Amino acid sequence: MAILAEQSRHGYDIVQQLTGLTMFRGHAPDATGVYRLLKTMQRDELVDSSWETADGGPAKRRYTLTPHGRDCLDCWIGTLTQYQESIADLLSRLKRASGGKRKRAK
Repeated sequence: MAILAEQSRHGYDIVQQLTGLTMFRGHAPDATGVYRLLKTMQRDELVDSSWETADGGPAKRRYTLTPHGRDCLDCWIGTLTQYQESIADLLSRLKRASGGKRKRAK
């Protein structure tokens, strides 16, 4: 949803934008799963879609975040911020307990 908060996008562009996120580590997510999720989000009125036709090219579906989707995104931002603060507190305590020594996870 965050990617759609920036602007409306075609499905292929959404997959490409997701690939660039740190959480995917440069690997493309399953495109079928992304389209399935977009369909579910549309059913739940979180996104709208419309067909866009280009001169001579195939029609493409463009997805746009709805006002309900923006409200949901705002709620997730609050929830994730709380998780981030909790994890930061836990990490701080763990670092103090270990004397600040840590190995980087691979």
